[in-house]
Amino acid sequence: MESWNLGDLFEAVVDAVGPREAVVTAGVRLSFTDLDRRANQLAAVLTAAGVGRGDHVALALLNGNEYLEAMLAAFKVAASPVNVNTRYTPAELTHLLGDARPSVVLVEPALRPHLDTALGELGLDPLVIERGSDYEARLAGAQPDRPSVARNGDDRYVLYTGGTTGLPKGVVWRHRDLLFGALGGGNPGGDPVTHPDQVVDIARNGYTRCLPASPFTHGTAHWTALSTLLRGGTVVVDTGEHFEPARLWSLAEAERAGILVIVGDAFARPLADALAAEPDRWDLTELVVVLSGGAVLSPAVRSELLDHLPWAVVVDGYGTSETGGQGQMPVFSGQRADTATRFHVDEDTAVLDDTGRPAPPGSGLVGRLARKGHIPVGYLGDPEATDETFVELHGQRWAIPGDLARVEADGSITLLGRGSQSINSGGEKVFPEEVEKVLKAHPAVFDAVVVGIPHPRFGEQVAAVIQPREGMAVDLDDLRRHVRVHLADFKTPRQVATVPELIRRPTGKPDLAWARAQFS
Repeated sequence: MESWNLGDLFEAVVDAVGPREAVVTAGVRLSFTDLDRRANQLAAVLTAAGVGRGDHVALALLNGNEYLEAMLAAFKVAASPVNVNTRYTPAELTHLLGDARPSVVLVEPALRPHLDTALGELGLDPLVIERGSDYEARLAGAQPDRPSVARNGDDRYVLYTGGTTGLPKGVVWRHRDLLFGALGGGNPGGDPVTHPDQVVDIARNGYTRCLPASPFTHGTAHWTALSTLLRGGTVVVDTGEHFEPARLWSLAEAERAGILVIVGDAFARPLADALAAEPDRWDLTELVVVLSGGAVLSPAVRSELLDHLPWAVVVDGYGTSETGGQGQMPVFSGQRADTATRFHVDEDTAVLDDTGRPAPPGSGLVGRLARKGHIPVGYLGDPEATDETFVELHGQRWAIPGDLARVEADGSITLLGRGSQSINSGGEKVFPEEVEKVLKAHPAVFDAVVVGIPHPRFGEQVAAVIQPREGMAVDLDDLRRHVRVHLADFKTPRQVATVPELIRRPTGKPDLAWARAQFS
């Protein structure tokens, strides 16, 4: 095999470990052969609908085997799977679908009304497949043979993330870059893979059971799932609609999960609290790695987890949709908790100074955290944003999403914060400008500034400073209802301060330090 295409690699792994368990969900257990067959059937459905190279298949699905089947089916026909946040309002969904213009949408039945509203406004008419009986009937009527499609490592994959204006943007990756930039090159933590056949050898000889706890709509979860499958491991899927620590621990125990993947304090704190409340309830001795990514994992919460899982290692991971996985910091029981957010990074990651050159270790220089090598092509349909983030400097192309950092003397990176003002609340990105526009549309609001303030569980929460219109008072409950009509719940301000006059800098930009001080 010579291909770095994810569909080709998966099929080669199936041929090597077919009877092995690939996916476990509520009431469903699929071997690699089973998963391949079902993905082939869905690929036949896509082909019959005219889907081919470069087309988009939108996944507005909750966690389940169907999500993974749909990703693999898209890869098999050289189409691009597109993640859709199931928490989006119709307005947000309309923007994403208008941007992606999918040929097929797989959707939860409960989300169908929102989807129909969005498609109607856009005048789009893709094939819509509802999860459940509709999905199963279509698979049952399709042939299970692998599609005869020429695929290659340049085929595309699209991951939607927030943009600088708050609107979701599609990050476009080539398969081979995604494999090495985000999926660990088929051998995370091991020797570099230099030929596709090595991926199959690793899958044949290695095995793990991995439980990604967050929704597959987030890159961390489905990157972990894809990486696990390509290593011949089992993906244990939590199909609960809402996060419940006790249910997750019970699933990890029942399915003997060796790796648990979470999203920062938003998951880690309630998980640690559940262990503290019932320390003898679960046998988790087979759980050896807790990997956190996508949001801040505070040292105190990390230590609490290790107090209850002293045999395990907690790994704090860093990366973005635009860079893939860049660094990790493993912490063991009894190890001193570092208050700084530090990571050991790969050789392609650097902190760039103002001239665009890598800062030397120990220099103390604060610069932009960047990555070269296997990085995305750019943003879907947005050349201006692409040119801002993916930059050619001194003959080298870099992805520079906007985080600020410092290189320590030992070569590790201390992450200092986002250069942009995006708010990371439990792994969900919230962009202030988007929320501010909605707030200022309320009849009682004259001006508004939105900031992120610390939160013990979610890392940050959304807070708003409001200047009411003269002679009017702001009803906070009514304000939150107004925001909720237009935006997802996680973007709604949890704290609101009203002031006689909102302070701005001479440039007209808000004084963010002053705004945050209103909540101190």
